[in-house]
Amino acid sequence: MAAFVSSLLVLFVGVGICLFVGSRRPIGTPVTWGEAMLGGTFAFALMLVAYGVAPHQWLAYADNELLWRPDKLLVGISSAGVVWGVKAKTLGGTGRILINYQAIRDIIASVLYIVFLGGQMYLWSVWQKRGRKKPGDVEEARSRFGRAILRKA
Repeated sequence: MAAFVSSLLVLFVGVGICLFVGSRRPIGTPVTWGEAMLGGTFAFALMLVAYGVAPHQWLAYADNELLWRPDKLLVGISSAGVVWGVKAKTLGGTGRILINYQAIRDIIASVLYIVFLGGQMYLWSVWQKRGRKKPGDVEEARSRFGRAILRKA
């Protein structure tokens, strides 16, 4: 559990660093070679944590500490009714469906991937739209020296 929570914490702190740096960096500032390499490496590391480490730590936690194995049944459904837990092994009737904890574990891992992908697309959108003017913002007139023009000439 500690490794899974730690991987999520590292991921959220890394995303926070990206948003902090992106909000402070002026739009249109040229990127140096070193900044591009550092940014690319950092983005790769965050994706490695999001798509590799965090789901792996969840699967390891579910397998080792929660003991969510294929033989541990959650529910059994058939024409005879719905039975929870170990009693599902003896469930009779036609159309029997057994749902085990390993299936739930895999569904949670899949949801992690889907949430991370949706978050990554959202963050791409935020990054691309940073620094844009809002529709109601009015830009004041400036002289050719960069100072605000207070009155018309």
